[in-house]
Amino acid sequence: MPSQDVVDRFVATVVGGDYVGAIERFYVPGASMQENQDAPRVGRDGLVRHEQGIMSLFESIACEIVGAPLIAGDRVAIQWRFAFTPPGGETRTLQEVAWQRWDGERIVEETFFYDPKQIAAPPA
Repeated sequence: MPSQDVVDRFVATVVGGDYVGAIERFYVPGASMQENQDAPRVGRDGLVRHEQGIMSLFESIACEIVGAPLIAGDRVAIQWRFAFTPPGGETRTLQEVAWQRWDGERIVEETFFYDPKQIAAPPA
């Protein structure tokens, strides 16, 4: 079960924009991430590469937490709001809930629940 302090440090790292550092410091080597009902991505190194790829697509990514994280045993739920700005493009906002399973002070698995229409391109 994660302590409130470690969850707070994880949240501060993400809100501070260190998305790769959050994965490197707070996820176990065999961690998995899953987007809605997509197949999970497994392995911290692959998660880092995927995050770096996403970050390379945008001029900026900003994040804020909505409310306080909910901690219940080894489960943590966090509601995030991200603002993605592509080079020369319009900022899109994505609000999601991250459902995490922790083993002690590290994340083992995480599923993101969101409506992908939030960030879809506007009609031409």
